[in-house]
Amino acid sequence: MQLKNIPWVLLREELDRLDSERVVERIWNRDHTVWSPDPAEISNRLGWLQSHEEMKTALPEIEQFVEEVRADGVKQVLLLGMGGSSLAPEVFGTIFGSRNGYPSLEVLDTTDPGAILHFERKSDLKKTLIIVSTKSGGTVETLSLMKYFYSKVSEEVGEENAGQNFIAITDPGSKLEEKAEALGFRKVFLNNPDIGGRYSSLSYFGLVPAGLLGIDLQTLLEKAKEMAVVSKAGGFSAKDGNTPALLGAALSAMGKSGQDKITLIASEKIRPFGLWLEQLLAESTGKKGKGLLPVDSEPLLKAAEYGPDRLFIIFSLNQDPEMEETAKTMANQGLPLIRLDLPDIYSLGGEMFRWMMATAIAGWSLQINPFDQPDVESAKVLARDLITEYEEKGRLKEAEPDFELDCFQVYLGCPRFKANNLEEGWQGFFSALQQASTVKMGALPYVAIQAYLQPDPETDRALQLLRQKIGSLYRVAVTVGYGPRFLHSTGQLHKGDAGNGFFIQLTAEDREDVIIPGGSGSGRRSISFGTLKKAQALGDWQALLDAGRKAIRFHIVSDAAGGIDKLTQALQKQD
Repeated sequence: MQLKNIPWVLLREELDRLDSERVVERIWNRDHTVWSPDPAEISNRLGWLQSHEEMKTALPEIEQFVEEVRADGVKQVLLLGMGGSSLAPEVFGTIFGSRNGYPSLEVLDTTDPGAILHFERKSDLKKTLIIVSTKSGGTVETLSLMKYFYSKVSEEVGEENAGQNFIAITDPGSKLEEKAEALGFRKVFLNNPDIGGRYSSLSYFGLVPAGLLGIDLQTLLEKAKEMAVVSKAGGFSAKDGNTPALLGAALSAMGKSGQDKITLIASEKIRPFGLWLEQLLAESTGKKGKGLLPVDSEPLLKAAEYGPDRLFIIFSLNQDPEMEETAKTMANQGLPLIRLDLPDIYSLGGEMFRWMMATAIAGWSLQINPFDQPDVESAKVLARDLITEYEEKGRLKEAEPDFELDCFQVYLGCPRFKANNLEEGWQGFFSALQQASTVKMGALPYVAIQAYLQPDPETDRALQLLRQKIGSLYRVAVTVGYGPRFLHSTGQLHKGDAGNGFFIQLTAEDREDVIIPGGSGSGRRSISFGTLKKAQALGDWQALLDAGRKAIRFHIVSDAAGGIDKLTQALQKQD
C-alpha cells in the first residue's frame, strides 16, 4: 500500500485519534459505541468480522452441493438478487469466470423487461439453476423475477418439478425461506443474520455462486483471514502495519478536507471489483449530510480536467505496468492517490475484508453508522404507493412534461427554466453548477446519470460518452448507474449526502413488456415489469425532489442509445 500526495498532518491526526480511542480493538470486540450509543443496526451487523472463519465450516456443504449440480448436467446458473445479494457474485463471475466443467453464471438485478426477455430467449431453462438471493426475503425486484422464472421453468419441466431448478439464499425466518420450502426448492442456504447485505460477500451470498463457478473457496477465505490478521496489528504504517486502518483513516481525512470523490482505477482484469466497492462506500457513508462518493469506471482524464475534490485509488494486479505508469504519472502531477497491489485475483478475498474494515473505520471518523441505510426506503415507499394506485386505477400517476425537445419529453425538478432546444436545456440545468470557493466535504458538486434503460453495449457506449463530455466540460466527477440497481447501491448517498449532486434521470419506452405472474401478491390488477420499472423511476424522481436535489429527467421517445448521443452532441456545441 503506497500513499502519494496525501498531507501527513491530516493523516497523523486521524491515526492519533484512532489509536487514543482504541477504535480497532473496540471494533473487534463488537463495541457498538464506536459508532453510536444506540446498538440498533450495529450490534446485529458485525458478523462480517468472523465470516471468513465461520464459512470454513460450511465449505464441505457448498462443495458437495456444487458437485451434485455438476453431476446433474447444469450448464448455467442465473442469480436473481439486488445490491449486496448480487454484486459480489457478479464480481466473482466477471473476474474469475467459470472453471472448465463448471456452469457459467449470469446475474439479473433489473426490472427491465428487455433484459429479462433477452436472458430467457438465449437460455435453456431446463438446464439452468436459479438462485433466489435476498437477505430480507422480501425484495420486490427479486421476488418478481422469481415468480416470472418459476412460471417459465414450470412450463418447461412441469410445476411439480420446477422447484428442483431453484435454490434460495436468505436469512433464517424470512418469507423466502417459507416460500422456498412450499415450492420445493432444491436447497435453502440460511445465512448468518448478523451480516448486512453489502458486507456479505464472504458469506453464503457470495460463496455459493463463487463455488458454482469452480472458484477455490478455501484460498479465497485464506486471503481474507490474512487481511483480518493484518487489521488487528497495533501499528499503522503502510509497510508492515494495519493497512485497513490506515486506509480508513486516509479516506476519512481526505474526505473531510474536500477530497470526497473516491476515484477507482484498476487493472483491466479486476476492474469489475469497483462495482462491489461502489455500493460498500456509497451506502455506508452517504448519510447525515456526509458521504464518500465512489467514482467507478470513469475514463481517464487529463490532470487539469480533474477538480480538487478527488482521491484516486489505484488497484494494480500482479505489478501491472500500465497501473504502475498511471500511478507514477498521477503522483508526479500532484494528484493524491493510494496504490494497492494485488499479487493475484484470489487476493480479492483480502481486499474485500480490507475495504469492509476501512469503511467501518471511516464511518467512525465521519460520525455516522456505516451499517444502516436510512434514506433507501424513501424511493421504495413512493414506488409502492404508485404500484398500489396502478392496481386500483390501471394507470401510473405522472405529471405532464415541462416541455418537449427533439426526441425528448423533459421533466424539470430544480432548477426551473425555459428552453427552446437541447443546448438551452443543458445550460439551464447546469446554470447552478459552479465550483465552490471553499473545499470541504460535500462542497464541490458531482453529476449522477441514472439510466432506467435496458443495459446493453450500445447504451453503455453512449452513456460513457455523455459522462466523459460532462466531466471534461464542467470539471466534475460524473457517475453512471442503471436503475433500479443503483437504488440498492449509490441511491442512499444520493439522498443522504450534503446535497451537491446534479441528477440526470433517463427513461425510455420499453419495446416489449412482460406481466409479473401474481403481480404484487395483493390479488388486484396484475402489473408488468415495465410498469414496475417505471414506478421505481418515478418514485426515485420524487424522492430526489423531496430531498431538495437538483434533477432533470429526459424521457427518450426514440431508441435509447441514439437519444443519449443527441444529448452528448448538444453538450459538444457548448464546448
